Amino acid sequence: MSEQEIGVVTHFYNHLSVATVKITQGDVAVGDTIHIKGHTSDFVTQVKSLEMEHHPIARASLGANIGIQVPAHAHEHDRVYKVA
Repeated sequence: MSEQEIGVVTHFYNHLSVATVKITQGDVAVGDTIHIKGHTSDFVTQVKSLEMEHHPIARASLGANIGIQVPAHAHEHDRVYKVA
């Protein structure tokens, strides 16, 4: 499987299990598979929903700050990759 870096985690909300991600290149959509990797994080998940400013969206592209619910703890500066 190939991976393309699409962004970086800027914050993690532990009580919601939501990572805030800044999209730095490419895009991400509901249904895509992403890989979040950092010093202590390393997991793959399917994007079930995206939110921007508390509103659901179907796709996010360059420059967007989005929220993604994730199954494990993500940390600031973790890299986000789209799995192809």
